[in-house]
Amino acid sequence: MDTADVIALEREYVLQTYRRPEFVLVRGEGARVFDGEGRVYLDGVSGIAVNALGHRDPGIVATIRDAADGLIHVSNLYHTEPHVLLARSLVERSFADRVFFCNSGTEAVEGALKFARKYARWSFGEPKTRIVAFTGSFHGRTMGALSTTWTEKYRAPFEPLVPGVRFAPFNDPAAAEEAITDDVCAVIVEPVQGEGGVHLATTDFLEHVRAACDRAGALLIFDEVQCGLGRTGHLWAHEAYGVTPDLMTLAKPLAGGLPMGAVLMTQPVADAIGPGDHGSTFAAGPLVCQVAQAVLDRVSAPDFLAAVREKGQHLAARLSALVEASPLAREARGTGLMWGIECDVEAATIVAAGYQQGILVCNAGPHVVRLLPPLTITLAELDELVDRLLAAFEEVESRE
Repeated sequence: MDTADVIALEREYVLQTYRRPEFVLVRGEGARVFDGEGRVYLDGVSGIAVNALGHRDPGIVATIRDAADGLIHVSNLYHTEPHVLLARSLVERSFADRVFFCNSGTEAVEGALKFARKYARWSFGEPKTRIVAFTGSFHGRTMGALSTTWTEKYRAPFEPLVPGVRFAPFNDPAAAEEAITDDVCAVIVEPVQGEGGVHLATTDFLEHVRAACDRAGALLIFDEVQCGLGRTGHLWAHEAYGVTPDLMTLAKPLAGGLPMGAVLMTQPVADAIGPGDHGSTFAAGPLVCQVAQAVLDRVSAPDFLAAVREKGQHLAARLSALVEASPLAREARGTGLMWGIECDVEAATIVAAGYQQGILVCNAGPHVVRLLPPLTITLAELDELVDRLLAAFEEVESRE
């Protein structure tokens, strides 16, 4: 099929929940993807922070091929070796004592919220059910996760949602302390907000949230679905703050593009959860666990993380220069290889102009262009990405 055929079939048969550009991607190599017409794009999205090791990574490809010769799926009714080895690796490289596997970020958030309510009921009794989330948050689109997501346009069409959620201003320590009362079972927060515009939590804010949770007997959940697993130059984003959660949600890059999420938790939380309290048919299959093990081994290596930090510093300097050069760019903010550029125009116009310049970038809200390149991108490719992004800004400026 040619490009027009694929797009026509998509419009006829696929539920229209996405606005896709008018090209069809057919393959990838490293930090680049190729469409059906032969055009090449430098990938500044990496599948929304999923392809941390880029496209067609030899280690991932080899792992998938080898794993496919064994078991692909048996369900969680049975033991498999890759399942337990991956769980051990995640525990050994984090604050956690136990892991629950699922298939996506929103499922991980759903699980964490359920575990928090069960823990509160098991520890304190019935009344302690409220959940605190923050302005600018994005935690997913299923009913529980959506209830803790700030953006009104995502929530309103599906109300009534899960009750008992209270929002407080992000990065406001006093407001957080006021919101975290004795009836709160859990507080959920992204150390670096992604969809909400790439906003970094302050250390003071997270320290106050942690202290308030301790006083109220509430569990602290860090949502690291997007900012975790090396994206910030630390294996876990919260490591840069010196603040430790009780639960953490993971997904996006965990299995190199295959569906996988996880909830990491301390032993006191795990003690409240028993057989039948939660489950997943597809989670932690032998093949996907072997791929996730390969990804985790790569991104947790100290040299790998140091390289991400170096690239992040380089990208910070280049984006600062872009903001100086373009009157349409107001601010660049981020850390590691997770950045947003606040714009004076709709971010979608910059994203579309980027396609013409041969780059993929995405938005984070209406006025923020987001960059989430593969963690394996080179410094030269980062320079190329920013040069082409500046050209996209200049193209849009010329039309204003």
